[in-house]
Amino acid sequence: MIDLYTWATPNGHKVHIILEETGLDYTVHPVNIRAGDQFEESFLKISPNNRIPAMIDRDAIGGGEISVFETGAMLIYLAEKTGEFLPGLDDPPGRYDVLQWLMWQMGGVGPMFGQAGHFREYAREREPVDRLQYGIDRYTNEARRLYGVMNKRLGEAEYLAGEYSIADMAVWPWCREPARRGVDNDDFPNVCDWFDRIAERPAVQRAVQILAEESVRPAKHDDKAWSIMFGDRQFQK
Repeated sequence: MIDLYTWATPNGHKVHIILEETGLDYTVHPVNIRAGDQFEESFLKISPNNRIPAMIDRDAIGGGEISVFETGAMLIYLAEKTGEFLPGLDDPPGRYDVLQWLMWQMGGVGPMFGQAGHFREYAREREPVDRLQYGIDRYTNEARRLYGVMNKRLGEAEYLAGEYSIADMAVWPWCREPARRGVDNDDFPNVCDWFDRIAERPAVQRAVQILAEESVRPAKHDDKAWSIMFGDRQFQK
């Protein structure tokens, strides 16, 4: 059994998807990041970076228990545990094709799309647009550049690494709300087709419903939530 500590964000959805795709038994433990649950001592023991998701596998590879944080590590662990969605060491070209696109998401798509969303939406709650424009332009342009990279790749292959893999699971949730990044999926037809193929998968449809009602974003963050997520309370004591 896997205990999954999570919230319905793109990073949360990555792990929801692989758990649903593989059929592993797991229990969801909500971590309300607007209320500050990520700073609870019990959570920090398995996620020292105070970010969701994190998990404990009570029936770990090799026996015993293991806790894992960071979504890239979690996706690799679960793929190796089940033997699915990541080629093994006997197929180095296939394996490292998946891993390089996974790292592309971790180092590019997640941080850049996240910053684009922050400056285009969250920051407007507290700052006038004229003070934000450089950040809006910088990260919107980078989001569009990354979409272009993905669109070119998906013109060559049906999925990022040829076959459906943990690389697609990592990227897909970040493409669910393209307007937040100033991007229209329709401007990138290969991405649009890829997105729709994955959205039709029953496991993906189940995954995005996990904690969906509980974690609906407010129209505006109150002072407490803002401080926890972006202000002085985001730092561990």
